[in-house]
Amino acid sequence: MADPIDMYFDFASPYGYLALFRIDAIAGKHERSVNWRPYLLGAVFQHNGQRSLVEQPLKGEYSLHDLERSARLHGVAFKMPEPFPIPTVAAGRVFYFLHDQDEQLARDFAKAAMTAFFADGIDIRPRETVAEIAGGLGADVQACIDATNDQSYKDRLRDETQTAMDRGAFGSPYFIVDGEPFWGCDRMEMMDQWLERGGW
Repeated sequence: MADPIDMYFDFASPYGYLALFRIDAIAGKHERSVNWRPYLLGAVFQHNGQRSLVEQPLKGEYSLHDLERSARLHGVAFKMPEPFPIPTVAAGRVFYFLHDQDEQLARDFAKAAMTAFFADGIDIRPRETVAEIAGGLGADVQACIDATNDQSYKDRLRDETQTAMDRGAFGSPYFIVDGEPFWGCDRMEMMDQWLERGGW
């Protein structure tokens, strides 16, 4: 069986949010599985001095327009949240806690948490909030809260972030397919063609 697609994303990434609703169709078309791997873009920004798109002059205004346009194109509910950007440590730790129990539950949580943020305007910084979101999917709320303070999940998210950076990831979404990197929603079609043609 072919190797899975690695998808790196940050819970506070609007383009990462859009990608979650598109990646399975592309992967399924090519009989690939997908490793969902949240990481912390804040660590990347500290490393390379980068800022969020919406905080950049000129590019910020364009990106807001493009995000709304892209969401309409793909039929995904979207409203730019306030405040933005935010740290997403709690969500990342809860994801990996759930992933250790049930991979599909972790994916459902990622979609639910990012929808809460990018469609419903719910602040997903508090650990109690992300735990409640997970609880709505059947997870143990208190166990999720406890996981945010568990050293093993602190280490896991930190290690995933470092691994992502070691592999060259600097944005969200960031895909790696058979060693080939693709950054952004606007490269998902290219990734689809790459898989179809076996590269070029």
